Amino acid sequence: MKIALSDLAALVGGTVLCGDPTGQITGFASLKEAVPGDLSFFHDSRYNDRLARTHASAVLVPLGWTEFPAHASCIAVSDPSRSFEQIVEAYGFQPAPFTPGVHPSAVIADGVKYDPLRVSIGPNAVIEAGVELGEEVEIGPGCFVGRNALVGRASSLRANATVHAECILGERVILHSGVVIGADGFGYEFSQGRHRKVRQAGIVQIDNDVEIGAGSTIDRARFGRTWIGEGTKIDNLVQIGHNVVIGKHCVIVACTAIAGSVVIGDYVVIAAQVGIAGHVHVGSQSTLAARCGVTHDLPAGGKYLGFPAIPAGKEKRRLASINRLPQLLARVKELEARLAASQQPQA
Repeated sequence: MKIALSDLAALVGGTVLCGDPTGQITGFASLKEAVPGDLSFFHDSRYNDRLARTHASAVLVPLGWTEFPAHASCIAVSDPSRSFEQIVEAYGFQPAPFTPGVHPSAVIADGVKYDPLRVSIGPNAVIEAGVELGEEVEIGPGCFVGRNALVGRASSLRANATVHAECILGERVILHSGVVIGADGFGYEFSQGRHRKVRQAGIVQIDNDVEIGAGSTIDRARFGRTWIGEGTKIDNLVQIGHNVVIGKHCVIVACTAIAGSVVIGDYVVIAAQVGIAGHVHVGSQSTLAARCGVTHDLPAGGKYLGFPAIPAGKEKRRLASINRLPQLLARVKELEARLAASQQPQA
């Protein structure tokens, strides 16, 4: 791959400010990792030092920027991050196009509803009876789709994803490798000295345009449904328990664990390693910072920190106070010593 700077500038509506417009780019990288031949981008003054030291051959910079690196050409654009994305989309690694067909090693039960000319089913996939696949569905290598499951149009199951019986996927759903939809919820009752399994007889419903990262798990409901709302994006290694309801267009980041029967509103952002106890409600447009522990209902629209989760401003003040404890302790000891000295009888 060799691309002239002038062609890149034309693609994103930019202007070559310095350097040779005929110079060529052969790769893409961050400012820190770039080598000669790479294109990078700069959009945040926190990275001024990285810009000055970069080995990139060309950098996208904001309009009006004048502090150019010594050895790189610069292209001025209104939004360097978005322009970089446009260029990578045009010239970078490209996903494989949808190619219909059924691999000979796939095991497809009688009665599965699908058009073999309008779906893609990879090697060693297993699809049980009663399944319905929409047009342009991709079932990757080693995937399993259980009986009577529905997979909506243009949805994609990447290698070794699992959708258990009766579960419902909407349109344009993406399940990355290792995702498990519809495993039994973690339900037991302690009786006569033993943990008795409670049957999990519900389903999982995933609405349109949901994407679920590698290794994440969404448990089937004890009854009714575990439900993921339209447009929600779930990162890798997220656990969602039975009968959880998640609203529309939420973002849930890696290693979060959500216990059973939680209800989460729309447009909620949940950062990494958050834990949410069962049966609580998180209001719409809330933000839960990393490593929050949610043990009670949270009103809509707030930003929360800490364990147990409290409004972010309050938690920041508490943390600031904790950080001052060593100095306060030293001050108390000093005052105690002065008080003790003042109470000594005079010679």
